[in-house]
Amino acid sequence: MQEKRKESRKRSGQISGVQVMFATILSVGLILAINFSSRISEGQPLQEAYHRVLAEIEDLKAEHARLTALRDYVLGDAYVEQWARSDGKMVLPGEVLVVPVPSSADMTQEPEPQFNFNAVAAPPPQAPIWTLWWQIFFDAPPPNLPSGD
Repeated sequence: MQEKRKESRKRSGQISGVQVMFATILSVGLILAINFSSRISEGQPLQEAYHRVLAEIEDLKAEHARLTALRDYVLGDAYVEQWARSDGKMVLPGEVLVVPVPSSADMTQEPEPQFNFNAVAAPPPQAPIWTLWWQIFFDAPPPNLPSGD
């Protein structure tokens, strides 16, 4: 009798409990896969930004170390002595300061550029200022008045 029931159930198209559970598990798995996929795609720009920030931190640490070493050198006596001998032109007692001066034979005289001041044209004559204001206010050329400005 059970065989007849199973056959009748198969023929009538009824869904069994196992099929419902399988469909439920399949749909939950699909939803989880879509959710994880969206989280991964949302996290990729964050990972890129994180790696950029880490690289910038490393650069800043290297610059900090370089600047700290430079500060320590500048605060020390070696820098002061180096500056005094090179830029300050100072010597220790018993030393002689030698400043090389170029000889006049080595220096070539560059000719001064010649300017022709006569070729410069005079600026064009400008209209009286009231004509400009007339055009601005009335949006028309000023009337022809005898020039008395």
